[in-house]
Amino acid sequence: MGQDLLTAIALVLIIEGLMPAIAPAAWKRYLAEITRMSTRTIRVAGAVSMLAGALLLQFLH
Repeated sequence: MGQDLLTAIALVLIIEGLMPAIAPAAWKRYLAEITRMSTRTIRVAGAVSMLAGALLLQFLH
């Protein structure tokens, strides 16, 4: 269990670091766009992302 959690965290860090490493200018524009979104839109996007991840995880196991 502990090893799986650390693996998952490592993968999140790798994926989160891809955009700033590969295309920093596009990443900055993306972050600027997020600041113009409503809190509700950001919250819904986060919830949908978590739900999609949970469903994918359930499907894989």
